[in-house]
Amino acid sequence: MQKIKLKEIVEHIESEIPLAFQEDYDNCGLQVGDHETLITGILITLDVTPEVINEALNKKCNLILSHHPVTLSGIKKMTGESIPVQIFKDAILNNISIYSAHTNIDSIRNGVSGILAKKLGLINTRILSHRQKQLLKLVTFVPVEHAEKVRNALFEAGAGIIGNYGCCSYNIEGQGTFCGDETTNPFVGKNGELHFEKEIRVETILPAFLQRKILKALIAAHPYEEVAYDFYQLENKWEEAGFGIIGELTEAQQPVNFLKYLKEITQTGCIRHSQLPDKQIKKVAICGGSGSFLIEKAYSAGADVFVTGDVKYHQFFETNKSMIIADIGHYESEQFVKELFFDIIIKKFPTFAARLSEIKTNSIKYFS
Repeated sequence: MQKIKLKEIVEHIESEIPLAFQEDYDNCGLQVGDHETLITGILITLDVTPEVINEALNKKCNLILSHHPVTLSGIKKMTGESIPVQIFKDAILNNISIYSAHTNIDSIRNGVSGILAKKLGLINTRILSHRQKQLLKLVTFVPVEHAEKVRNALFEAGAGIIGNYGCCSYNIEGQGTFCGDETTNPFVGKNGELHFEKEIRVETILPAFLQRKILKALIAAHPYEEVAYDFYQLENKWEEAGFGIIGELTEAQQPVNFLKYLKEITQTGCIRHSQLPDKQIKKVAICGGSGSFLIEKAYSAGADVFVTGDVKYHQFFETNKSMIIADIGHYESEQFVKELFFDIIIKKFPTFAARLSEIKTNSIKYFS
């Protein structure tokens, strides 16, 4: 049986789903567990419930990977009176680790909304509402003969990606000056003497969450004792981070036919929707989970329908009957996240025992 340290699994998950993308109120990451624990199996679920803990035990999985954290509000008492406390207690007593990725996987392009868009066959997709201030520009100065080595180190660490292009940088040759005091050991020149050196000004772009990693790579690859660099906050939109997805159906559909198709794909018990307009559906906006905060964004983007969960009564009035609001349910709009987690794990550990939970954790039932 293959065993992998928990810290290796966590590092891989967080390289694909950065913790930096979680919202302030959220509780993503390792909920229970020791990074040095050897993991023998992973059970993937939307929610952690007492039944899921038992399922993990029966399937000999000592790591539960969930979308929703056990609790968002935190634990103040360990008296066993609440379900979250019971879950934590059972997990600890049975040496089961719990890891959750919630609003951070909501925020990546191919995340919760992205996989639902894929299930619906949408094309020409893009993020509906981009996260702000997620990009930085790095500027550094390197001796000419070392520029290639430093650039490559930055690219390998994750810098220089613009859309589908990698290794992106801008380079200007110039002349740098420095004069070290008696305590220095300069790479070129002598301490106490003003030195002129031909250098390359290297500029490249990077996601803000990789700043520390890329700075470490820069310092390791750079020949100077003291490395000169600047980070600048950019206002550019980053196409890889944000909430919701908007795209198009391959063929326009009548509203009733689209709702039937949506119900078939998601297997929801019902769809709560606003009044149906007398026009075909082509452009579809989606936000898995509680996405009603994006109603105005979807409307402004020209969506014919906005698919999400947890819409309140008065919010169905907000689009003046020109855009359909379709509430398929919270669970139903996020259920495919389990497939995302499975693919992320198998991508890195193809022979590891990763299993999808067979328990439907949806607490909302439909009477018919």
